[in-house]
Amino acid sequence: MNPWFETVAEAQRRAKKRLPKSVYGALIAGSERGQTIDENQQAFTELGFAPHCAGPIGERDQSTTVMGQQLSMPVLISPTGVQAVHPEGEVAVARAAAARGIAMGLSSFASKPIEEVIAANPATFFQLYWCGSKEEMAERIGRAAAAGAVGLILTLDWSFSHGRDWGSPVIPETLDLRAMMRFAPQTLARPRWLATYLRAGHIPDLTAPNMAVGGKAAPGFFGAYGEWMGTPAPDWDDVRWICEQWDGPVMLKGIMRVDDAHRAVDAGVAAISVSNHGGNNLDGTPAAIRALPVIAEAVGSQVDVVMDGGIRRGSDVVKAVALGARAVMLGRAYLWGLAANGQAGVENVLDIMRGGIDSALLGLRKTSVAELDRSDLVVPDGFERALGVPVRPQAVPDQMVAG
Repeated sequence: MNPWFETVAEAQRRAKKRLPKSVYGALIAGSERGQTIDENQQAFTELGFAPHCAGPIGERDQSTTVMGQQLSMPVLISPTGVQAVHPEGEVAVARAAAARGIAMGLSSFASKPIEEVIAANPATFFQLYWCGSKEEMAERIGRAAAAGAVGLILTLDWSFSHGRDWGSPVIPETLDLRAMMRFAPQTLARPRWLATYLRAGHIPDLTAPNMAVGGKAAPGFFGAYGEWMGTPAPDWDDVRWICEQWDGPVMLKGIMRVDDAHRAVDAGVAAISVSNHGGNNLDGTPAAIRALPVIAEAVGSQVDVVMDGGIRRGSDVVKAVALGARAVMLGRAYLWGLAANGQAGVENVLDIMRGGIDSALLGLRKTSVAELDRSDLVVPDGFERALGVPVRPQAVPDQMVAG
């Protein structure tokens, strides 16, 4: 089989064929019935383009900046936890991102230490959950700073539902002998995936090394997950505290409302991501692309606005930028590439994005992503979701007042 693939859909098909059922299930799962995960993709199909038939045709400039980092195209690697789809995990993704000139987002729940990832891509943002005590969070922030992270991503758009209509994928706490026996039928059914790990000389690692604090051993993924679930939710003063701890730009990920966007600006963040956690947060939340335009209009002049959720094509990226995003954050798409062909597979996905962006710019007769705006799109009536916008009281007719 040719290792190259031409679409993200093909990368997903190859990932499904290569990965054990539970591992693949963890990549595609959304909360509850999956309404939001489907909506994230469906909403992009409702947006059309308004192309020109003539105009400048030359080299198209896709470059932009987010939180001071120069990007060769308006795409960032979104942080995702424990990338056990490939032995090199986040390090392979970081190398691919560096090779394609974009920044890396590294999850607190990643399977590779932040020091190794930053060595592979110096343009790495470290993602932090509100998890544990302030002292523990400050220690993790200090470690990220010492390692050379260029920014912080504070993720607050994640709750948890124990109920999924298709069933939550079964993932072991640790891969001990008992767990390996239980999952042997799945693993043996995917010999190429198993062979990749055997060649690497180790089994999938489900620890979260970036969550280690106080000289203790790194917890397992579910240990870290349980700590997050047991930590009281933060308020806006806590967001401000995070910004004060970090000597550099902070992105707040999880904004879906205009009032929250304003509060984030007041708390001191440098960027926000319009996000519903890829459909893994509260099911029934609208697609992020629907919430983007009104939020970008409200605070886009004050902070960098990015979005994530449902990006599968370069044309999706162009639609998001035209509606006010500086860039998008890519999640499942690059994980499918990683599963399909390691670092080369991630590079493949990023090349697909770049090619799609270029084709859309050509059709719109734009020479730069900076030229994109709403007039380049066909936006149907009722497409947007203006959440958290104060309702203005209706004016009372003079005759009613007089009466």
